[in-house]
Amino acid sequence: MAKVYYDKDADLSWLDGKTVAVLGYGNQGHAQAQNLKDSGVKVVVGLPKWDKKTWKIAKKDKMTVKEIRQAVKNADVIVFLIPDMVQPDVYNNDVKDNMKEGCMLMFAHGFNIHYNQIVPPETVDVTMIAPKAPGPLVRRMYLEGKGVPALVAVEQNYTGNALEIALAYAKGIGSTRAGVIETTFKEETETDLFGEQVDLCGGVAEMVKATFDILVEAGYQPEVAYFEALHELKLIIDLIYEGGIYNMWRAVSETAKYGGMTRGKRIYNEAVKEEMRKILKEIQTGEFAREWILENKAGRPVYTKLLKMEREHPIEKVGRELRKMMPWLG
Repeated sequence: MAKVYYDKDADLSWLDGKTVAVLGYGNQGHAQAQNLKDSGVKVVVGLPKWDKKTWKIAKKDKMTVKEIRQAVKNADVIVFLIPDMVQPDVYNNDVKDNMKEGCMLMFAHGFNIHYNQIVPPETVDVTMIAPKAPGPLVRRMYLEGKGVPALVAVEQNYTGNALEIALAYAKGIGSTRAGVIETTFKEETETDLFGEQVDLCGGVAEMVKATFDILVEAGYQPEVAYFEALHELKLIIDLIYEGGIYNMWRAVSETAKYGGMTRGKRIYNEAVKEEMRKILKEIQTGEFAREWILENKAGRPVYTKLLKMEREHPIEKVGRELRKMMPWLG
């Protein structure tokens, strides 16, 4: 069983007298920075000079804002809450030569550490706190006196206190109220990528499009196919999210139960699982990481083409029209 830490296991005093530099003020950055500030932690937000719009937002929120190089100079904890593919350049150009010995580099996702895109010196702590919710929910739960679960990992423990400081940070953003699960950079990175590729993003998107395409090919109206393939998926996911897969089975009709349980395994059969295992192996060996890094260096030609194809799929055209009938979607 995984080790789980709660409020009683974390001591916010580990951050007393320390400065936390939060790099980025987007989805997670704004939430975590504000939660830390409200918890009494000294926070400085690090942003590029050219990002005037975000500077204005952070200033409006009464945050102390500095250019990244200045923000990290005297920081005790440096938190990377900027996009993964930007992090190596920011680290090499603005952080590496400006951070002090014994500080902590903290991440919300392990990609750049696990795949050696950022290689910190031995004289700093390297940790991860990864809330399992989008930033607005991290902030809302904190304000309600609650919290969202998070993951904690220690990759490098130079000071001997890396876990204690990381848990203090987790307490500062409210996550120890819900529970913080101990993991490793390797486990978090590989499971995160695998889930995105075969299930949460890639798998679901391809399943929805295939269902739609096959119904339309068989002569059914695209509008009806859209409702069955995509629209109703949210109703099912909500049931699973709220109470697990069995909660969904309890809620759907008897016909849906029988049809789903007898036919679902014909779709996700051993051949599909074997392909999923191959994808996991590509993640574990670093093959996917190398491919994605090279894709970025080449200007993302494949990425751009695939995104265009997704945008132009017939289900998108039908969906845009049908969603006009649903004012609750806002």
